[in-house]
Amino acid sequence: MKIYILGICGTFMAGIAQLARQLGHDVSGCDENVYPPMSDLLREQGITLHTGYLPEHIQSNQPDIIIVGNVIARGNPAMEFVLNEGLRYISGPQWLSEYVLQDRWVLAVAGTHGKTTTASMLAWMLEYAHQTKHLPAKPGFLIGGVPQNFNTSARLGELPFFVIEADEYDTAFFDKRSKFVHYHPKTCILNNLEFDHADIFDDLNAIKKQFHHLVRTIPSAGLLISNAKENRLDEVLSMGCWTPVEKFGEKNAWHAKKLAQDASHFEVYYADKRMAEVKWSLIGEHNMKNALAAIAAAKHAGVDVAVSAKALESFSNVRRRLEIFGAKNGVIVYDDFAHHPTAIKTTIAGLRAKVGEQPIIAVLEPGSYTMRGGVHGDAVYAALQGADECIVREKDQSVDEIIEHIKKIVRPNTHVLVMSNKGFDDIHEKLLAAL
Repeated sequence: MKIYILGICGTFMAGIAQLARQLGHDVSGCDENVYPPMSDLLREQGITLHTGYLPEHIQSNQPDIIIVGNVIARGNPAMEFVLNEGLRYISGPQWLSEYVLQDRWVLAVAGTHGKTTTASMLAWMLEYAHQTKHLPAKPGFLIGGVPQNFNTSARLGELPFFVIEADEYDTAFFDKRSKFVHYHPKTCILNNLEFDHADIFDDLNAIKKQFHHLVRTIPSAGLLISNAKENRLDEVLSMGCWTPVEKFGEKNAWHAKKLAQDASHFEVYYADKRMAEVKWSLIGEHNMKNALAAIAAAKHAGVDVAVSAKALESFSNVRRRLEIFGAKNGVIVYDDFAHHPTAIKTTIAGLRAKVGEQPIIAVLEPGSYTMRGGVHGDAVYAALQGADECIVREKDQSVDEIIEHIKKIVRPNTHVLVMSNKGFDDIHEKLLAAL
């Protein structure tokens, strides 16, 4: 089958492209911006890329089906051509459901925060279990980041298991349901629920409704794993739930006991029973809780808790999650994807637990629509209070100006935490060069 993808360079759609190629399809696509590393990754797999949404790209390709990314809107020249010519088209999530997820045991990770990290942990647990002969087949996955244990965001894998990061963002301009309602998971993690994506959701209740729709798709023979500390998730479940529920984060269910202040060493318990011990390279209580959820999901898929705990010892976190970018003259620069007050607060807390009283400078670029629109208000500044100094990039403020300010206040053993879901004009590299 010849497939053409509109918006191919977004993380999710690039994953769709890779899965389609692994299924043996002839895959091409276009995007407004086609640049490395995504362009290199796709071209290495034999996928043809075009820059710009030109109708002639589709016309010359003569595809059997067009997969439409949710970045595509009416008025897009390529999309208008598809509609006017009556060509067959489908959304990314629906294509995934029909061509990849059929007959698979889908393990989905949903929530406002921690989806990428938790899904990566879960995929690695299943992969490790396969490598150590505890599971017969290697899992497939589609994750909104690049897990360093795999160095790719998507893999077809083998039947039955498929791990997916289940995003609540809308499916396409012609399907305003959340992506995750297409996935029909048997195992589902609900990490948390907060207001986000102000460009498509009016309020928190609108997001709850979509999560309720997800819950309605999980079979009674499946398992729902929910954060015990999230009242909003309880409210979603109270709207109707037909699936057994296991909680994590409370004493009578899955919980952890820290053996190191920064949560780099902890014990796993289910109720009063000690199940395993984990010593790993990650830090932060948020990552410890993510691990609990992933362990519970892997157990539902047949992986012993001790095997999952062992897998975590060799787990490498997703890129841009409190990742050390570099160090110079005693100053360490970190890169993190945090772009919501809760994620900002937990990221700073995790770093604080690791570095103690050493100074932390938090540098934030408000990149998301919700953040730029001021929806979170003072919550952003409250979240930054765990740092010794905080710098929030103002509109049109140059990176050079920020770097000059940082240079004036850094001293040896300072930790500069850069947070953005965009590129921040390569501030990490420029800062290290200037130190």
